[in-house]
Amino acid sequence: MTTPKLVRGYEVVIGLENHVQLSTASKIFSGSSTAFGAAPNTQASPVDLALPGTLPVLNRGAVERAIRFGLAVGAKVAPLSIFARKNYFYPDLPKGYQISQFEIPVVQGGEVSFFVGDTKKTVRLTRAHLEEDAGKSLHEDYHGLSGIDLNRAGTPLLEIVSEPDLRSGPEAAEYAKTLHALVMWLGICDGNMQEGSFRCDVNVSVRKPGEPFGTRREIKNLNSFRNLLQAVDFEVNWQIDRIEDGLPIQQATVLFNPDTGETRAMRSKEDSADYRYFPDPDLPPLVIAPEWVERVRAGMPELPGVMAARFESADGLPAYDATMMTASLATARYYESARDACKAPKLVANWVMGEISRRLNAEERDIEAAPVAPAALAALINRIQDGTISNNAARQVFEELWTAGGEVDAVIEAKGLKQMSDTGELERILDEVLAANAKSVEEFRAGKDKAFNALVGQAMKATKGKANPGLVNDLLRRKLG
Repeated sequence: MTTPKLVRGYEVVIGLENHVQLSTASKIFSGSSTAFGAAPNTQASPVDLALPGTLPVLNRGAVERAIRFGLAVGAKVAPLSIFARKNYFYPDLPKGYQISQFEIPVVQGGEVSFFVGDTKKTVRLTRAHLEEDAGKSLHEDYHGLSGIDLNRAGTPLLEIVSEPDLRSGPEAAEYAKTLHALVMWLGICDGNMQEGSFRCDVNVSVRKPGEPFGTRREIKNLNSFRNLLQAVDFEVNWQIDRIEDGLPIQQATVLFNPDTGETRAMRSKEDSADYRYFPDPDLPPLVIAPEWVERVRAGMPELPGVMAARFESADGLPAYDATMMTASLATARYYESARDACKAPKLVANWVMGEISRRLNAEERDIEAAPVAPAALAALINRIQDGTISNNAARQVFEELWTAGGEVDAVIEAKGLKQMSDTGELERILDEVLAANAKSVEEFRAGKDKAFNALVGQAMKATKGKANPGLVNDLLRRKLG
């Protein structure tokens, strides 16, 4: 276990609550559509509004997605769970309560592992429970008034709650990224953060090492990993400043302003007693039979951890590489496709983690949108392996493929990047190099290894970098005896 890095002498303590919109076509308790982008209030039924005489009916698909998540994180899927009413009064909550789960959630425990740099971190999960979303308050383009759109009211959510096991903003961001990739891998969420399909609430507190947990403040509705990092960094320093000035930290819900990079208090933070939870009288307990769990298990995709272990054992990848190749289902498919085409697992992983990731990050693209397809990467690696091009030339070919497209062999030919592998021609050039560098030859024979590198450099210069370095090394050593 690594010692947490301190910030100004304080230990940071972070826990996340992630609201995951489940990928069902209809809402959790009604048949209303969950499609994004409809005109305001066109997808809100009498059930979503709890009008008199209406009764909620639980969406089976939402339950199956919760079961799938529970199995994926090694949690207990509760054979019996309870829906409760969480009472609070907001304009965008038409019922005056939200149907959620409190005392007995459907998913209990579990854990999520990920890498921060080359260090593996495991975070325990407290629970994941089913609930309905609220509507949305709109404050723009209404001539100073606010509008209410109830299309989201009743949209199925799985709220995933972690233990306070995270100790820095980067850890929190990597955990959120891993969770985001997992729910998309499982097919239970589309992961679209801009549309609100995956939202992060971050609980942050600070303490001196060894002391009890400090007072936490909850940063609500972070919709990007970059915002999460910035919000945590500001909040941590704000709390430390307060403590250093002798001022108390009050439990509160805060919002992050990405334009200023600052958090600001929205309201004092409620405790569970403030919501007056009680079992929803309109919904019976949710009973999940073992047979149902096994049917869901049988339809599960290969999980990232299992696939990573396979890449380690079958492909010989280091644990870090295998984890990176399973960072998302799209990455895994890209890796497997390229690997199968060139039979060079480690080289494919190196290119995916190196040049491809660098370009994708710089351009804020997902790997599905990479201009260099797996087959093109495999063709490039084949040309490195068969000695047609050097590693440096391969990077030039990759750059051309990324920016302009084309075929690997055609780019190599057009740019004149093919390595010189003609033994006879190379021997003639090497003879000239040795004759022109008699001093380096003498130094090498006197035991100075650096002189050999100087001769290799002269040979590469004489061939304008086109000679096969391995062949140059072999021929030089043979000529030097």
